[in-house]
Amino acid sequence: MDDISRWSQMDEGQFLERKSAFDRSAGRKAWLKAPAIAKQIAETLTAMANADGGELVLGIEKDGSITGVPHRPQKIDFLLSVPRDRNYVLPSLSARTRRVQTPDGLLLLHFEVDWSPEVHRLTDGRYLLRIGDRNMPFPAEQIAALKQTKGQGLVERSFPLGASMDDLNGALVDEWRLRISYAGTAYDLLREHELIQGRNGRSVPNLAALLLFGKKPNRWHPRCGIDFVRWEGTERKHGAQLNIVKRIRIEQPLSILVGKAYDTVSPFIRERQQLVDLFFTERVEYPTFVWQEAIVNAVAHRDYGIQGGGIEIHMFDDRMEIRSPGLPPVPVTVDALNRRKHMHLSRNPLIVRVLTGLGYMREMGEGIPRMFEEMEREGFYPPRFDDIGGAFFQATLRNEPVYDEATLKWLQQFNGMNLDGDQKRILACAKAHEGQLTNRMYRKLTGLDIYSARQSIQDMMRRGIVRSTGKRSRMYEIIIDPPGLPQPAELIALLPQLKSRGWLSNGEITAILGVGRQKALRVTKRLVKEGWLVREGERKWTTYRLRV
Repeated sequence: MDDISRWSQMDEGQFLERKSAFDRSAGRKAWLKAPAIAKQIAETLTAMANADGGELVLGIEKDGSITGVPHRPQKIDFLLSVPRDRNYVLPSLSARTRRVQTPDGLLLLHFEVDWSPEVHRLTDGRYLLRIGDRNMPFPAEQIAALKQTKGQGLVERSFPLGASMDDLNGALVDEWRLRISYAGTAYDLLREHELIQGRNGRSVPNLAALLLFGKKPNRWHPRCGIDFVRWEGTERKHGAQLNIVKRIRIEQPLSILVGKAYDTVSPFIRERQQLVDLFFTERVEYPTFVWQEAIVNAVAHRDYGIQGGGIEIHMFDDRMEIRSPGLPPVPVTVDALNRRKHMHLSRNPLIVRVLTGLGYMREMGEGIPRMFEEMEREGFYPPRFDDIGGAFFQATLRNEPVYDEATLKWLQQFNGMNLDGDQKRILACAKAHEGQLTNRMYRKLTGLDIYSARQSIQDMMRRGIVRSTGKRSRMYEIIIDPPGLPQPAELIALLPQLKSRGWLSNGEITAILGVGRQKALRVTKRLVKEGWLVREGERKWTTYRLRV
């Protein structure tokens, strides 16, 4: 695939953005003024240089259609000079720029920047960071932390003594070249991605290249592999009680290490049979995306400056722990990850870019929030991230379900409402308390403060999921029957009398349904538990009304 086809067909993301040279906001196609385009160029290239580097192509629409840059030669020269223009970016960017003619005679402008050891800002004072396909504002008070992380990024760019091009596995580089449909040679690809550099009249690979494609990567880093340990039970035991079932050392170049780790761990992930609607279904104990994302993050973001420790995967009966050297690169924090913030900052941008091209990594900043979503969708506890002794970062996945199958099925009625995990948990808890909840109950369950709990409850009120009962205790109740939720057959049979009378007794429900007293009691108990009815009174004075 040639460059033009690649730019047109690839999805925009961390390393690629397309921009149009036309303005269609007024309902007609007009040239964008050069200063407006220049501002967009500066924003995208600054954000990319502050993150992992990337490419910007001017003259291709968001949908991939090629429309070209119709501006005059003087304006074209001006646009190509923007990265170096201190009227737009400080300090100026070191970018590669070129004009590209399409077979149809249209002109495209191509810009490419690498990760920069400096932090760049726009001349209007804004700092931007590329996260996925967006250029996100970066708080000025965190610039010092960003500079610290930039310093850590120099480790993968170091040149180990004695390394040469002969230390690289050419077949692995070719596999990467084919995967990203690169039209040039493997040598050109390595050079363009700053994995090799000319020194003393010859090309030499840096540490990132040797770890990714080296014939013997552990020669350059003694702990660049992965240790997998399967333990019996739920805790580590030592000495005479040692409970290791299996220990496997995985040592491969990083470009294939992730895949080998997937293959090693996968057979140990059990499938469990569950009875659902009279049928047995298979369900794995960890969602595939979640444990694989934890592994690739450990490989991509670990601190390779630490050579005394490696990546470890510990699997117990009730959990999996993925541990890697080094805490998240600042300003990303363990606390922010546990609060599922969309954050991305690479300690190893060269390694990240290759792993992304190989398909192991996807949208930057989206992986952690999606891990939460996948665990919660399957009814599991959310992932947990921890600082282990200030030197290791650990992701813990638990395989115990938060909800039983009936509760998980009940929660499906709220699918599509974009509830977070805490909201789903409080709804499940309220379901077990006759559909009622309080701010205090929410705080006790989730650990939120009073204001955050109130905001979350108010959000559910706006969505029409809960409402205030109007009592001074600030009690809330679930509003059942969101759009599309089918009513049980027994409720449908009771509705005419409930709507005309307002309430029904046990005896009346028994007569209407034509069932025995015990069966009627089971039915009313279920309808109350599911939130359709409200039970009032005790014993022979018990009545039921609709929850409206």
